[in-house]
Amino acid sequence: MKATFDAFWRALAYALHPAMLLASLIPLVLAGGAVFAVGWFWWEDAVAAVRASLEQWELVATALAWLHAVGADALRTAVAPMIVVALAVPVVVVLTLVLVAALMTPALVGRVVARRFPDLAARGTASAWWQGVLRSIGCALLSLLALAATMPLWLIPPLAMLLPTLIWGWLAAQVLAFDVLATHAEPGERRTLMHRHRWPLLAMGIVTGLLGTLPSLIWVLTGVAGLVLAPLLMVVAVWLYTLVFAFATLWFAHYALALLHALRAATVSSGA
Repeated sequence: MKATFDAFWRALAYALHPAMLLASLIPLVLAGGAVFAVGWFWWEDAVAAVRASLEQWELVATALAWLHAVGADALRTAVAPMIVVALAVPVVVVLTLVLVAALMTPALVGRVVARRFPDLAARGTASAWWQGVLRSIGCALLSLLALAATMPLWLIPPLAMLLPTLIWGWLAAQVLAFDVLATHAEPGERRTLMHRHRWPLLAMGIVTGLLGTLPSLIWVLTGVAGLVLAPLLMVVAVWLYTLVFAFATLWFAHYALALLHALRAATVSSGA
């Protein structure tokens, strides 16, 4: 527990560095640009398609008619856009995490190594980076499937908050723990550390999942009016997700690389 808190505060200090904030613009340009383009060209079509689908359900159509009857036309109109946003957010989160893992993690890990562990030799395999990217994509797809499969359970209020957090936490732990060790740890070292410390890593992932819910406050704060600017607000959300995942990467890097450093020191001592 002490090691995770130490890594947390170190990561927070690193995350405020201007270089890190500048690096976050790379995923923002790629993911944010893609999200804005999709929203600009297909937002109205997506909303119209969802609204048409809702009106085909007799129970939903009755509920929408009731909202009109009681004078809640603003809420009635907002139902379809809210569903589109709810479906788009998980995809945006996964896309941002994969881009941060692929584009920012090597530089962030390099900064941590240079400042804290300059004598830590890089013993990762040449294919580790590509393995990390493929692993990120595979875990991301599993997470999206898990989210889709558990959606009916979200009607139970506690599970609506708990299940997505656990799924995002598992995804963050699997992706970030692997990626921060990919360059410097041998495959055997990486497997040992990820197995031996799987519960602290999962706990860190769950905290990351909780932090990942903060950008969703954009929709809460802006309310129905924010749905009009949804394509633009989604770009803001991408940048916030990028900052959260960049911080989480630094947190995992400080924690996992300290473990790797200690593991090698213990190996040398035992060998001596």
